[in-house]
Amino acid sequence: MTTFTSRKEVPTHEKWNLADIYSDHSKWEEDYKLIEEIAEKLKKFDGDIHNGHSLYQYLKQSEELSFLMNKIYAFAMLNVDEDTRETQAQSLLERAKQLNVKASAATSFFMPYLLSLDEEVLKGYISEDERLTYFEDDLLESFRYNKHVLSKEQEEVLSQLGEAMSVPGHTYGMMNNADIKFGEVTNDSGERVELTRGMYAKLIEDEDREKRKEAYKAYYKPYLQLKNSIAATLSAAIKNNVTIAKIRQYPSVLEKALFGDNVPKDVYENLITTTKNNLAPYHHYTRIRKEKLSVDELRQYDLSVPLVSGVKQVITFDEAYETMCKALSPLGEEYISILKEFKDSRYIDVRETPGKRSGAYNLGIYGVHPFILLNHQDDLNSLFTLVHECGHGVHSKLSSQHQPQITARYSIFVAEVASTVNEVLLINYLLNNETNPEIRKSLLNHFIDQFKGTFFTQVMFAEFEKKTHEMVEKGLPLNVDVFNQIYETLFREYNGEEIVFDDEVKFGWARIPHFYRPFYVYKYATGFASAIHLATKILEGDQDTLNSYLEFLKSGSSDYPLELLKKTGVDLTTPYPIENSLKRFGELVDEFSRL
Repeated sequence: MTTFTSRKEVPTHEKWNLADIYSDHSKWEEDYKLIEEIAEKLKKFDGDIHNGHSLYQYLKQSEELSFLMNKIYAFAMLNVDEDTRETQAQSLLERAKQLNVKASAATSFFMPYLLSLDEEVLKGYISEDERLTYFEDDLLESFRYNKHVLSKEQEEVLSQLGEAMSVPGHTYGMMNNADIKFGEVTNDSGERVELTRGMYAKLIEDEDREKRKEAYKAYYKPYLQLKNSIAATLSAAIKNNVTIAKIRQYPSVLEKALFGDNVPKDVYENLITTTKNNLAPYHHYTRIRKEKLSVDELRQYDLSVPLVSGVKQVITFDEAYETMCKALSPLGEEYISILKEFKDSRYIDVRETPGKRSGAYNLGIYGVHPFILLNHQDDLNSLFTLVHECGHGVHSKLSSQHQPQITARYSIFVAEVASTVNEVLLINYLLNNETNPEIRKSLLNHFIDQFKGTFFTQVMFAEFEKKTHEMVEKGLPLNVDVFNQIYETLFREYNGEEIVFDDEVKFGWARIPHFYRPFYVYKYATGFASAIHLATKILEGDQDTLNSYLEFLKSGSSDYPLELLKKTGVDLTTPYPIENSLKRFGELVDEFSRL
């Protein structure tokens, strides 16, 4: 694997092309000024919307502001993520955030105004100007929020506080991406080198247990050193969530988080309950792991190492891309042509470089195209990450092509379905095309571990979020000791009694950025369960499921997430999809055990 010491060393075709958003910074500045002008115009509509025509003019300009705001914010964010240490890019993002606050303040009057109208009056406005039919569903949907919208003055205050409320997450992000240094580990040549996240992902899977232990201790060390600071940021973020939920009169933070997607609380609680009632196969797998590794004590740094030794595949980015296109061919020619466009047109930023944001994501920009961030390591994990993020990317592309701006952005709830269907298709392709029995066992092992990470770990995280938010709602304090106790208890419940705990285990909460985006992670698990059903049907040649799935990818937010999934044959209001996916996990573990 090639290691890059600077972004300049990365080949151009492996870097995304941000000129697709703005060809130069002056164009960004032009849109920045235009947003300021539109925001001033929108302010003047306050108290001056009395008919269908004026309502349409407000909504049309508001949508234009949203379109431009998304572009300037995305451009600034993507620049920062190329190198989080770059102060010029940070300044750009800071200005975008400040402008977003101004824009929110300029439009904060509208929701209280809208909900002050009688619904029949609103329908009368819509009948006056036929152009309002474009906004009709959105306008009427707003009445669902009636109980949770404040007065105009209160909404203005909240919009001004928006940036301050994001400080805990932003502070954690800067610590986690820009400031944390993991110290040194010993490489294969016996040299001391600075540990990176990408290197850690490889070392924690190394067959040499001492290397795993060294990397594990080095990786957790800065989190333990910063434990009080991180606990303070997470506690503040959770308290902010609870405060906003109370101000907006939601029964709980959880119900506020689920409200936008119109997801009943039962779906969230059923996910946790059903999973915890079916942990036996997971605990069986933990016992298999201990036996296979021949260790007296199973430690956390033993949980990621492949159980099939001597199988290490080097998969270059080009090879990974070719494999992806073959694996996803059951989704049809249009799907594959979009994937090829992603690579040929430089929608993807491929390589890990110093200061680059860790992990991977897809960011769809309406009117432009998706941008995908990777930190590719030329291994099997990176192949799965590529396939996962391209699932999001194609979803973004198709929704933008087939939906107007108002419904083009899909809910996060359905997002993980598109990415995980791809992963299931990939593992099926790899298993079907591999004759080497050791590699086949390795792939099965890999899929079980993917299942574990995407489903069980995310459900555990979801329960951690639920418990910590409920503590604040009850007026109980949060601090390092409380976070540690909750996390350690859950880790033991989910992973079983076989694991001997190092001190680092209970600090696992300190390294999870998703906790600053409340009640997000459960969607990985519901998405995985949905994807298991859909991918199985597609691989069986069910043309109706394939057609309904492709329509689903084009649907954006044209309906509530649960309703969109029901059209594909997945009903998450019942335990069946969760139970079915857990049954599949048990079958995989049994098969691996026999091998």
